[in-house]
Amino acid sequence: MEREIDPHEAVDYLLRNAKKFSQAKAERIYLEEFRKSKVALLMKQSMEKTLAGQERDALAHIEYQELLQGIKQAVAIEEELRWHMVAAQARVEIWRSQEATARNEIRITQ
Repeated sequence: MEREIDPHEAVDYLLRNAKKFSQAKAERIYLEEFRKSKVALLMKQSMEKTLAGQERDALAHIEYQELLQGIKQAVAIEEELRWHMVAAQARVEIWRSQEATARNEIRITQ
């Protein structure tokens, strides 16, 4: 059974969620960029003398692991919102195609 597609509902969904999506993307990008600063800060705290030792300490640090979890969550939120928006866009395209088909059927039967 085919359900009717309301293009206005799909577009309204896109408009309602645009801000959420942009905030989710901004959060992800911020966390990815902050990761570099966090590594530098943690390397600075390290008691190791070599850069390799400092980097190892920084990457193994619990605060760095927590930041990675934050990035993981931010990506999950952003991707879920993105795919819902892609689906809404697809609904509009399906509706357009159905309308074009309906117009062609009317022309053929007249």
